Amino acid sequence: MIGVGFSGITLMNQDRTNQQASSLIGKILSVKGRNQSNKEIEVRFGSSEEQYDLPHQPLLSREKSTKAASENISFCVFVATWNVGGKSPDSKLNLDDILQVREESDIYVLGFQEIVPLNAGNVLVIEDNEPAVKWLTLINRSLNKANYVPLRGPRSVGSPEGSLVFPKIKLRKASKALRTENKRKLKSCNCPIGLERKNSKEFCFRCPQSQTNENDISSEDDEDGPNGPSSANSIKYSLVASKQMVGIFLTVWMRKELVQYVSHLRISCVGRGILGCLGNKGCISVSMLFHKTTLCFLCSHLASGEKEGDELRRNSDVIEILRNTQFPRICKTLNSRVPEKILDHDRVIWLGDLNYRIALSYSDTGKLLKERAWDTLYNNDQLKIEREAGRVFKGWKEGKIYFAPTYKYSLNSDIYAGETVETKSKRRTPAWCDRILWRGSEIYQLSYERKESRFSDHRPVCATFWVSVEAMEDGSKRR
Repeated sequence: MIGVGFSGITLMNQDRTNQQASSLIGKILSVKGRNQSNKEIEVRFGSSEEQYDLPHQPLLSREKSTKAASENISFCVFVATWNVGGKSPDSKLNLDDILQVREESDIYVLGFQEIVPLNAGNVLVIEDNEPAVKWLTLINRSLNKANYVPLRGPRSVGSPEGSLVFPKIKLRKASKALRTENKRKLKSCNCPIGLERKNSKEFCFRCPQSQTNENDISSEDDEDGPNGPSSANSIKYSLVASKQMVGIFLTVWMRKELVQYVSHLRISCVGRGILGCLGNKGCISVSMLFHKTTLCFLCSHLASGEKEGDELRRNSDVIEILRNTQFPRICKTLNSRVPEKILDHDRVIWLGDLNYRIALSYSDTGKLLKERAWDTLYNNDQLKIEREAGRVFKGWKEGKIYFAPTYKYSLNSDIYAGETVETKSKRRTPAWCDRILWRGSEIYQLSYERKESRFSDHRPVCATFWVSVEAMEDGSKRR
C-alpha cells in the first residue's frame, strides 16, 4: 500500500513551508487598517530555489485610497482549483477551510472541474446548471458569513435541519443575486473622462454609447435586467464573474468596495474536448481592468491519460487555448491598451486540472511515496519537465511543491486508488494533476498547498498571491 493516511502527512519541510506561508499571510493581512504611516514593509518568502524581496505598502482594500495616479497598491488574491469528480455538493459541505476564510483575502478566484458528470447528455445536449448554483451558494455562505444573504427561489432543497437551502433557480439569476454591481457596468468601458490625447497610449477613451456594440458586452448568458443587481448591500464579498462550460466552472469574487474599480469585464471559452472543440475539456478565461492594471484568470481541464506521449496532447491544449482565446473588443479607440489575448495582460493566473502526470511507473512512484521523496518525484513531474524543455508555459512561474500528489484517491478515503483489491481496477499512478501558475510582474506567491477533503478523487489545491496594481486616480471611481 503506497499512500495510506496522506491526509495526516506531517512531513517536516511541508509543515515548515505551510506554517511559514500561513504566518506570513497573517502578518501581511494584519497590516490592514493598523499601519497608518505608509512605511514600506519588506517580506522575504520562497523556497531554497527562489526567494522574493517584497517591498510592500499596506493593503488599502478596507480603506479609501488617497494615492496618486502613478502609485501602486497591493491586494491579496486567493486562488483555488478543485476537480470534484462529477459530484453535486450537498448542503453539509463546508468550504471554510478550503477558502481559508479566517485569513481573509481581497479577491477570490475559484475554479472547478467536472461539476457535472462528463456524459453525452451534458456534453452534447444541454448543460446542467444546478450544481453550479449549489457551488455558488456554498461559496457565498463561507465568504459572507454573518453578512450571508441566502439565495431565494420558488422551490428549494436544503438539509433536514434547514441550515442551508439550495435555490431551484437558473445560474444567471443566482449570479445576479450575488452581485452588488450591474454586470453591464462591469463589462462597459469606463475609462476616465477628459484624458489628454497624450495619455491615450495608457488608456482608451471613454467609449460613446454609439460605439459600443451590444454583442461585445453580452458574451455571458446571465445578463442583468434593467433594474440592476438584486443583491443586498450588506454582503461583504460580491460576485464579479461566473461562467460554466459543461463541467468547468470559474467564479471570481471581490470585496464589495473593490468592485467599483472593475471595468472591461469579458469572458472567453475554448473547448478542447471531443473532436477538439467540445466543452468536456478546455478553458474558461476572465479578463478585466482592475484600477489601471489588466488581469486575466483562467480555469482549464486538459487532456487526460497517463500513457507515454499524453503530455504532448496537454501541451497542445495549452497552445491552442493561448491561440484561440479571444476577448471581445469593447474599447473602439485606436490606442486602447485593453488586451484581447491572454498573454497581453499585465497579470495572469492559470489554474485547473492540468492532468500532467509523474513520468514513473506505478511501483516506482509508490516506493518514493513511502519514502516521502518529494524532490525525486517532482523531478519526474511531466509539467516540470515540459516547462524546463521550453515546450509549454514558457515564461510562466509555479511555486515549489511541498505537498503529496493530489490524484487519484479512492472515494471517501485517504488512500490512493489501486492500493486495495476493491480499487485495483481504478488504479492510477498518483500525480500532481491540479496546479496553479502565473505570469507577469508585481505578482508574488505567498503560499501553495493542498487541502484535505474526501469529497472527490482529487484534493483541492490553493495558492495565495500578493498582486500589485496601478492605482486609479482619486475621484475617478466608477460612480
